[in-house]
Amino acid sequence: MPSVYLLAFPGVQSLDVSGPLDVFAEANRFLLPQAHYRLQVIGAGPEPGASIACSNGMLLGAHRHFSQTDETADLLLVAGGPVLVKQAPDAALNAWLQRQAQATPCYGSICNGAFLLARAGLLDGKRATTHWDDAAALARQFPQIRLEPDRIWLRDGRLVTSAGVTAGIDLSLALLAEEAGAEVALNVAKRLVVFMQRSGGQSQFSPYLTPYAEEGSLVGRVQQYVLAHLDQKLTVEKLADLVAASPRNFARMFARDARMTPAEFIERARVDAARAMLERSALPLKSVAIGCGFRDAGHLRRVFQKRLGTSAQQYRDSFSPAPPAA
Repeated sequence: MPSVYLLAFPGVQSLDVSGPLDVFAEANRFLLPQAHYRLQVIGAGPEPGASIACSNGMLLGAHRHFSQTDETADLLLVAGGPVLVKQAPDAALNAWLQRQAQATPCYGSICNGAFLLARAGLLDGKRATTHWDDAAALARQFPQIRLEPDRIWLRDGRLVTSAGVTAGIDLSLALLAEEAGAEVALNVAKRLVVFMQRSGGQSQFSPYLTPYAEEGSLVGRVQQYVLAHLDQKLTVEKLADLVAASPRNFARMFARDARMTPAEFIERARVDAARAMLERSALPLKSVAIGCGFRDAGHLRRVFQKRLGTSAQQYRDSFSPAPPAA
């Protein structure tokens, strides 16, 4: 009987806990009794036996506290929550995670539960991902991680990590397919009314152009001009003239302060503008492309696929209210 431990703590995101657990609980409908998953919530609160208050106010009851758990599971997953980014390290929890990770066949994190694994030294030199909104903070605090922030989930040996919240379901379905077979995983996905495998990466869910430079700075003035004139031809020479700089000096200063080239910023800005139009209108793709400064619909399609890992039509189908307004 394979066992799954899911570590939860005060302030945990409830869906990070319930989503993965529901995947394996639903799987038991399609498995022989001796192959059923045994699911346990392991508490990481200050006191054993205390209820765990989630970030949405819901109370969880853990099966056991981590300090009462010596044996290891077949799969250990650490949930995430808003409190983790600035949470102080817990030496006892770190030691427990280290022991568990050393002995379990598979361990990992949901969302920014990656911070707990990182504080225990379990992500050093490893490929990992986390919620797009916390990726920069994770990279700053733990530069030794080989962070891949656009992934929905990924595996590095026995380590698995996922993006934010519902991506824990994607990860759990993938692990279920590895363990119990694709047919069981597909049946569970149908039961939960979710995609078996989502197209694209996290970029399609995150703002593409944050943060901006200060509005009054050289880079900030150029960024504001670009955003107001996306349908026009924007060259380095034209943007350099705006700030009375040579093209070479402007390009150097922009790349230094914006951490991307002017051409990169322009393309990202056009992608964001196209995303907004696809979400809010029923305009044909050609009109969206021209309105955002792409050469034609084909150019928009190619850039969308490159930047977001999904097609413009798939994006509209996923994020546009039905039916979109003209």
